Amino acid sequence: MTVAFSLTIAAGVGIILTAVYVMWELGHYATPAVTENRFDERREIFAYTAGLFIGIVLVVPFLFYLSFFSAGTLYPTLVYLVVVVVLTEIAQWAVQRTQYWGHSPSFPFYALGLRAGFAGLIITGLVAQYLQSSVTVPGATVVGLESLAILWLFVTSALLSLPADPTAGRTSGGPVSGGLILAVGLFLVGFNVFAGPLVGGVAAAIALVGALYLYARLRPMLERIRPLPPGPGSGTKIPSRYTRQG
Repeated sequence: MTVAFSLTIAAGVGIILTAVYVMWELGHYATPAVTENRFDERREIFAYTAGLFIGIVLVVPFLFYLSFFSAGTLYPTLVYLVVVVVLTEIAQWAVQRTQYWGHSPSFPFYALGLRAGFAGLIITGLVAQYLQSSVTVPGATVVGLESLAILWLFVTSALLSLPADPTAGRTSGGPVSGGLILAVGLFLVGFNVFAGPLVGGVAAAIALVGALYLYARLRPMLERIRPLPPGPGSGTKIPSRYTRQG
């Protein structure tokens, strides 16, 4: 399979999977599903698009991570895993402090869109690498599980990385919490290249189920975010626990 063709298929898988998540999940908090939007839809689209562009930076160390994991060299494997996680947390931290996205109680929605974009490029890299080898039903099934796990790990860690906010029902949180869960999950995802489809499939399933469980526990915080007040540009300068004060 040619490189160009495999990249096209991989990009389709990564972008379609993550775009469906953004439209389906976040659509529950926007019109016509609700009478008033809880976030600015234009900003959400831009956050997802920004995530896709930033994801280009993340996918390179991620592929190095898989390469060293498959070779069984632990030290560089962990180094590149840490690089992926740290860059992810820095990116969300930086976006959180922008005038455009961060100065709003709706920031959790934008964080989800941003990290869905990250996941889209990471999944693209994962699928493209797999398509360079022999494609089998068991192998494709495991890669599918890994792709789902990556998506849910990134969006779950987006919510975990938000600062603590008692009004949202969370008494703890921050980049360390989100980064730790993301690191553990991606480590499980990497087992396929090291131990084969059987062990890799079980590890990816564990990562997926764990991420879904945590996401279900964190999702109610989205319900507590108030709808945006009417008016152009509304909701972008309201102080919140998700923004830098002063």
